[in-house]
Amino acid sequence: MSQKGLLLVNLGSPASPSVPDVRRYLREFLMDGRVLDAPWPIRFAIVHFAILPKRPAQSAEAYHKIWTAEGSPLIVMGRRVQAELQQRLKLPVELGMRYQEPSIRGALTRLREAGVEEALLIPLFPHYAMSSYETAVLRVQELLPKVAPALRLTVQPPYGDDPDYIKALVGSVAGYLKQDYDHLLFSFHGVPERHLKKSDPTKRHCLTRENCCDEPSPAHATCYRAQCFKTVAAFVRAAGIAKYSIAFQSRLGRDPWLKPYTDVELGRLAARGVKRLLVMCPAFVADCLETIEEIGIRGAETFLEAGGQELVRVPCLNDHPLWIETLEKWARRFTG
Repeated sequence: MSQKGLLLVNLGSPASPSVPDVRRYLREFLMDGRVLDAPWPIRFAIVHFAILPKRPAQSAEAYHKIWTAEGSPLIVMGRRVQAELQQRLKLPVELGMRYQEPSIRGALTRLREAGVEEALLIPLFPHYAMSSYETAVLRVQELLPKVAPALRLTVQPPYGDDPDYIKALVGSVAGYLKQDYDHLLFSFHGVPERHLKKSDPTKRHCLTRENCCDEPSPAHATCYRAQCFKTVAAFVRAAGIAKYSIAFQSRLGRDPWLKPYTDVELGRLAARGVKRLLVMCPAFVADCLETIEEIGIRGAETFLEAGGQELVRVPCLNDHPLWIETLEKWARRFTG
């Protein structure tokens, strides 16, 4: 029987909240053609002349607000999940980041040195998107023949409506849903509308009409928006809630991104009379800059300034026992 292993991949983080380290991270991240999908010369000009002169200092200030004594919350949590799974599983478990350290190259190298011949790749992105799930998977596949050519790879499909993922999500939020609140906002990471159209294999379904996500289509297999909606529908059924809405955060640039925008929705909800708002971010399995700072700090300020009284940010799955059990279950199913 061949030696099997598990590879977890997430987006990544700067090595520190210093401006040079943040600049290095942003350069690698934004020069990825699946993140900023302009032709290379245009992408280079945008990144180096429009974004990098000012954005690193702004982002470094935000990272300083969330940095812990152990380091980046995303990396720290990734290491905890890796360690927990390693205790439960009799196979090598490695963690890699699409950008920066710990690198995917290093993770594949360690799997090869451990004698792993077959590995399960679990992208830590529940939904398919060019700029997250797709770029992580393709980066692993690109490095595989160079680093571990004998290793056979199985990729966990997007799991935004997987029953085990939904069970973990509902379980992690259950305590918050028992409290008094007026409304629950699902805030997903945004993507440009053009990304959906590029990912649509039919080239005639996504965003061609208002209710395209409600109509069955092969496009849904790679449609971020449709998969986000499926997560919410499954969560709502399982949790039995009625007061909720959906929005998309973290837009960049002037092109249209998925709507409604989270910052706009926060103001709208406050103006509508919502006083105590719960916000959860199901596109992220671990808390990071976009959840802790963008929602928990800036989002809360936006909501309060618009007339709300309290915004409660619901933590991501992180190392919740039900999430660890889900990852363990997928790994055991792979090993047979």
